Order: sequence, then C-alpha cells, then structure tokens
Amino acid sequence: MSKLHFTTKHANAATVQHNWIVVDGTNQTVGRMCARIAAILRGKTKAYYTPHVDCGDNVIVINCDKVILTGNKMEEKVYDRFSGYPGGRKEEIAKDLLKRRPEVVIERAVKGMLPKNRLGRKMYKKLYVYAGPNHPHTAQQPKELKLGK
Repeated sequence: MSKLHFTTKHANAATVQHNWIVVDGTNQTVGRMCARIAAILRGKTKAYYTPHVDCGDNVIVINCDKVILTGNKMEEKVYDRFSGYPGGRKEEIAKDLLKRRPEVVIERAVKGMLPKNRLGRKMYKKLYVYAGPNHPHTAQQPKELKLGK
C-alpha cells in the first residue's frame, strides 16, 4: 500500500496572473475601503496567496474625492510631511487635504497597510488613484468591484 503525498503549491512569477480592478470611492469609508484595497494588492483574496510573491491585482480607485471620514477625523486628523530642513515640518488637516489633493488620503492609507519592504513597494506601484470618475486604463479592461458600505 502506497502512502499519499500532498504537496503545497507555491505561486511564482510565472504562475501569477495580475488582473485589473476598479473601485469606486463614492460614499466609502476611507479605512474600510483601503483595508480591502490593501488585501487585493497583496493577493490575499486569491487561493494561491504566497507571502513572499507579488500575487496581487492592479487596483484603480476612482471618485476618491467623495470618500467619507467617520467621527471627527475630518477636523482632527493631521497629515504631516517633512522636507528634511530645520523647520521644514508642515501639517495639514484632512478636510484641507481632501480639497487640495484627495488622492493622497487614499494613497497614504493604503501604503501604511502594505509591508514595509521591497515587496510592499512593488505592490504599492500597482495602485492608481483618481479624483474623478475617469481613468486612462480602459485598455486593460478592468473589472468593477462593489464594496459594501
């Protein structure tokens, strides 16, 4: 009688297929939406997820200027950046940043949820965020993903 041998299949660059997905940010909560996007970018939604391989899909976010921040975050959440020079720290509240550059709110939230290594940087490059309803990636025939509120 022979023994059964089960082997685990690991994904690699040759076996992974990267799809294109469109997410509409209209009336979506920023944290919940970005958590789903980060999981898609990592590839955790796929059956053959492998932690050390980039298994994720390309994600296009449209209408990011219509996202929602819950609670008092619109007035109290502070985004800061530093130029590298003395006195070069600049702060901006979420309400002002959403008016000026709404893409940054989504990009920074998703980037914080990805791994902090070269694989995470590669995953982050597959995120495309646009303030309006139009995007230049129609040639890739992206599939629309409906997120619950």
